[in-house]
Amino acid sequence: MGLLDGKVALITGGARGMGAAHVRLFLEEGARVVFGDVLEEEGKALAAETGAVFVRHDVTDPGEWRAAVDAALEAYGRLDVLVNNAGILKYRPIEEMTLEEFDRVLDVNLKGTWLGIKSVIEPMKAMGRGSIVNISSIEGFIGAAGLSAYSASKFGVRGVTKAAARELAPFKIRVNSVHPGAIHTPMAVDPDLMAKVDGEAFLKSMVIKRFAKPVEVSHVVAFLASDRASYCTGSEFTVDGGLLTGAGY
Repeated sequence: MGLLDGKVALITGGARGMGAAHVRLFLEEGARVVFGDVLEEEGKALAAETGAVFVRHDVTDPGEWRAAVDAALEAYGRLDVLVNNAGILKYRPIEEMTLEEFDRVLDVNLKGTWLGIKSVIEPMKAMGRGSIVNISSIEGFIGAAGLSAYSASKFGVRGVTKAAARELAPFKIRVNSVHPGAIHTPMAVDPDLMAKVDGEAFLKSMVIKRFAKPVEVSHVVAFLASDRASYCTGSEFTVDGGLLTGAGY
């Protein structure tokens, strides 16, 4: 038996990186998966490879949220899990960052998460239960130079998660957040970011001295999506190789 047998999951930002790892693991664990992304070519390729349902999905657009939820309901008649994974990162010191750049990061990472929660409440209430997993970051606990917008958005995801957990508990809808650290994804190894970061110092600060594979985050996400996490809500789960233990980061 799979950890997610019988469940229907909607995963955002699922075309590549951590999102694609979530899609693959959820399928392996028995879930039926609908995933969205603005990266249509990559999304269609992953759908053809895995059998998951792909929808073009801009998480800042309420209409596209309705279409993504409807796609899950039309394909499978229910919705049990939402993984709010879509996110962007922009490295720019505050002095140099434009308001448009700041707004864009918050729109995708924070408003997109809030819209996702809002969009799945009705179908999850109809099911009598549900699980929402919001992907934040260790930057939701600490700030980093050059990542003011990203950190602000990920701190915000923590707050939205806790408020939603309280609001939705009466409907047996659980809401938790996951906080990855150094994960080997296209976003994390973006050349613009890598050019500004002292990689040697960053590696020395790690307790487990390596970048994680995306699937190592996916295993935690799948647990929270499953009934085995039935007493977890409003909680924060770090997948950071010990970075937040005070090792100097």
